[in-house]
Amino acid sequence: MGDSSPDLDRDVASALADADVLVRDACGSEAIRLLTEANRVHRHPQIEQRLVALRHEVFPSLSQPAGPPPEEIAPEPTGLPLAPADPRELDVAALRRGLAHHGCVLVRGLIPPERAETLVRGVDRALGAFDTCTAASGPKAMSPWYVPFAPRTGDYRIGGRRRWVRASGALWTADSPRMLFELLEVVHETGVGSLVEAYLGERPALSANKCTLRRVPVDTRTDWHQDGAFLGRHVRTLNLWLALSPCGSDAPGLDIVPRRFNEVLDTGTDGAFFDWSVSPEVVERAADGVGVIRPEFAPGDALLFDHLFLHRTGVAPGMSRERWAIETWFFAPSNYPDGQIPIAY
Repeated sequence: MGDSSPDLDRDVASALADADVLVRDACGSEAIRLLTEANRVHRHPQIEQRLVALRHEVFPSLSQPAGPPPEEIAPEPTGLPLAPADPRELDVAALRRGLAHHGCVLVRGLIPPERAETLVRGVDRALGAFDTCTAASGPKAMSPWYVPFAPRTGDYRIGGRRRWVRASGALWTADSPRMLFELLEVVHETGVGSLVEAYLGERPALSANKCTLRRVPVDTRTDWHQDGAFLGRHVRTLNLWLALSPCGSDAPGLDIVPRRFNEVLDTGTDGAFFDWSVSPEVVERAADGVGVIRPEFAPGDALLFDHLFLHRTGVAPGMSRERWAIETWFFAPSNYPDGQIPIAY
């Protein structure tokens, strides 16, 4: 994976030079495709780092949708339990139906367990690299596993957010060039990328500060929330929450209210820890008739939901194992939320 040779170095230099020409010609998406194909042949840190920066640079030039945005999803209570979807049958109609009935779609076996295990090892290497680099005498980066992503100067606030995210057991995916590449390969190969594009009506963008590699400890703090409370009610989103290890029983999973909401619930009331989180009393009223459930996930299972889905990390006394997962938020570029750092898909 880290091998190098004169021929490989020349190929990498040539690919990077060709990509720069495409960028100068305002063909940023073609440059991303070129470098992606080159990296599929042989993973290379220079290409992966350039892809992270390039995906941020080209965001302003992404084409706008040709037609009107898709209609909002109206809640359709069914009284049926949350049933898993077959990844081979997952299309826009099935996605919209699942969101209307339950606020989410549970997908069993989106990726095989061995692929999940490979991603677990990558998450561990990325988190370990971050910890080494943020130690008092550590290096600034450990390519390809941790290279701090640098958005356009002055446009976005970073501050101490990386350490805050790491304290919760996570790392920005964009800070690990290798893992961002591997994640987007999963998104491409599973068809999730095409599904999100068809659902949003335009090629999506990610958010550097909402896409995370996670290794969640059993003592993690948990609060009910809808991401729309801080992203905004009228953004258009879809989140891919991908379990990489068994969770929901003896490792933290997700507590969810399997119901469609079309509004952001009251936040910051008594019992809510943050001003954007939802108190247990509000959750109890919102869950009336459907209750709160904690699905059990196997490695490679996924949950798809948007910014109005009511959920929290599911922890309980007696849990003894950490949980590995990757969370990836997609947004419609034509309605991209303020405060998020864009990464083109």
